[in-house]
Amino acid sequence: MRVIIAAAGTAGHINPGLAIANKIKEKEENSEIIFIGTSRGLENDLVPRAGYALKTIEAYGLSKKISIDNLKKIVTTLKATGKARKIIQDFKPDIIVGAGGYICGPVVWAAKKEKIPVVLHESNAFPGKATKILAKIADTVLISFEEARNRIPNAKNIVFTGTPIKIQKKEYSNEEKNKILKSVNLKEDKPIILIFGGSQGAQKINEAIIGIIENKLNTNYQIIWATGPKQFDSIKDEFEKKNIDIHNIENASILPYIYNMEEIMNIADIIVARSGAMTITEISTLGKPSILIPLPNVSQNHQLYNAKVLENVGAAKIILNDELKKDNLNAEIQEIIKSPELMEKMSKKALSKAVKNVQENIYREIKKVIKGDKSC
Repeated sequence: MRVIIAAAGTAGHINPGLAIANKIKEKEENSEIIFIGTSRGLENDLVPRAGYALKTIEAYGLSKKISIDNLKKIVTTLKATGKARKIIQDFKPDIIVGAGGYICGPVVWAAKKEKIPVVLHESNAFPGKATKILAKIADTVLISFEEARNRIPNAKNIVFTGTPIKIQKKEYSNEEKNKILKSVNLKEDKPIILIFGGSQGAQKINEAIIGIIENKLNTNYQIIWATGPKQFDSIKDEFEKKNIDIHNIENASILPYIYNMEEIMNIADIIVARSGAMTITEISTLGKPSILIPLPNVSQNHQLYNAKVLENVGAAKIILNDELKKDNLNAEIQEIIKSPELMEKMSKKALSKAVKNVQENIYREIKKVIKGDKSC
C-alpha cells in the first residue's frame, strides 16, 4: 500500500496520523508512507522522529478579514494545491489520509484532481471548517465521537472509529504504584490529582494551581502538575519570591513535562486538563474522573464540545477558562474526592465513552476505500 498522510500544526493532528501510519506498517510492512505538512508545525520534529519522510508545502487557514497579509496567505494556499499535486504525481499513492490541519485543504483538492481516493479523520466532536468543506469530496470521513456525525451533513460516508492514542489502561500492583509515586516524591496515603495543559502548558490553569499551593488548599490531596517547559522557570521564580522551593512542596510534585505520562495517568485519581480530542480519548480509555477547562478561542470552540461529550454522561465537570479560579477548582476537586461513590460513577461513565480497536477500525476503512467497497 502506498499512502500519503496530510497532517500539520499540533500534536493533536500529527499523532493520530502517525498512529495510522504505524498500524498500516504493522499490517503491511512493505507499505510506503510519506507525510505532507508545513515547514512551521510540530510535524517537522514528530514525523522524522517516527521514521517517516516529510514533504512540506505552505498552507494557511482562510480568514474573512480583508488585508494584504490574508490575501498573500490565500495566494500561497492556492499555489500549495499545485505543489501537492506534484508530490502526488511523483509518489503515486493508493490513498490520501487527511489527519488534520490547514494542510488538508490543498492536499485533498490535489488528490481529487488526480483521482486518488481520500479518507479524512476528524478528531473533534465539533468538526473544523476544513473537514466540513472537504467532507463532500472525501470518500469517507472517520469520526472520533458520534456527536460529530450530524455536524457533517454533506459527507458521502461517515464511519465512527475513535481516535488512535498511545496511552492504554494498565493495572499496577501496590508495589509498582508506590515506585511510580516515589519517583515524583509523593505517597499513596492521599488522592492523586494530575494536572496538565498540553505540551506547552496552560497559563490560566497554572495560575489557579499556584493559588491552591500558596494557600495550602490541597492538604487532603496530592498534585502532580506538568507546567509546560516554557512556563516552568517563571513559575519557579514566582514561588521563590514567596520563599517556596518548587522542588520541595508538601503534597505536590511540579514538573516541566511528564515523560512517563501513561504511568502517571493510570495511577491518578482525577485528571484536570484542557479538552483536546486526544485528552478526552485518553481519559475515556483509562476511565478517569476529570475536571476539564476547554481552551477558548479555538476553531468552532471545539474543545468545549469535546468536554461536553464526557460532561453529558456524568464523567466530567467543566470549568470555563474565564471562570477558573483557585477556589472553584479546589471546590470541584474536594467534591469528587470526598465521595468514593461519585468517583466510581464518574470512572464508569468515562469508560462508557471508550472505543476499542481504534487503529484496526481505521485500517479496515482505509482498505475498503482503496477497494472501492464501503459495504464490506
